[in-house]
Amino acid sequence: MRVLGVDPGLTRCGVGVVEGVAGRQLTMIGVGVVRTPADAELGQRLVAIERGIERWLDEHDPQYVAVERVFSQHNVTTVMGTAQASAVAMLCAARRGLPVALHTPSEVKAAVTGSGRADKAQVGAMVTRLLRLDAPPRPADAADALALAICHIWRGPAVNRLQQAHDEARRARPLARKVTR
Repeated sequence: MRVLGVDPGLTRCGVGVVEGVAGRQLTMIGVGVVRTPADAELGQRLVAIERGIERWLDEHDPQYVAVERVFSQHNVTTVMGTAQASAVAMLCAARRGLPVALHTPSEVKAAVTGSGRADKAQVGAMVTRLLRLDAPPRPADAADALALAICHIWRGPAVNRLQQAHDEARRARPLARKVTR
């Protein structure tokens, strides 16, 4: 399984590609950051993020895209920018028919470190260890993108099976109602 992890942000959007399957050694394929100038117009920043993500999709051909789920913070401006960058990543994946998974920061931290309350240094250290890197990827947004990809490789198949079971049960319910009438 090859996963593009996206840690959305307007100024720095972390991207990282990891390949592997749960229970086996994982391999980092690539890691980086799509940057936009803070003083640029919002629309132009979103276009730059789109182009950057499209380049990563072209170059690395992932099967899945894992994006950090936006969560409420006190700073509405930060949340809005993160949500907009997140939407761009989801749009790029959807255009290609790639499945998108959203993972909360605490899910990612728990998957990678064992604790949903881990700090950025702990996440970076575990990403370094799990992918056998010489040093943690910098900036932290890049390490977070790799952590998202790792989380999806480890948790994605189980989540997908649960979603499929839920969808099948939902589709079967109207059929069951028709039969009993």
